[in-house]
Amino acid sequence: MDEDLTINITIADRRYPMRIKRNDEEKIRKAAKIINERILQYRQMYSGKDSQDFMAMSTLQFAIELNDFIENADVSPVIKQLEDINEGLNKYLST
Repeated sequence: MDEDLTINITIADRRYPMRIKRNDEEKIRKAAKIINERILQYRQMYSGKDSQDFMAMSTLQFAIELNDFIENADVSPVIKQLEDINEGLNKYLST
């Protein structure tokens, strides 16, 4: 069942209540954990900064990684499969 659930997520020592679908809970908690680990890494490397700086640096790093992933994603096998399916459908419909 896909019912709503209220959870509290803590990021950079700040609590965020969220209303989510129950089946999204695990991925949301995992994402928060990854964010907090990244922030902790920056805290250890750069003492004297505040949480806003660490969150900004973490966000920038995540955006760079996402951009790299998007640029390097190889969708050509999927496109080939879709073209083959389309060709088969065209042949079937033309008979």
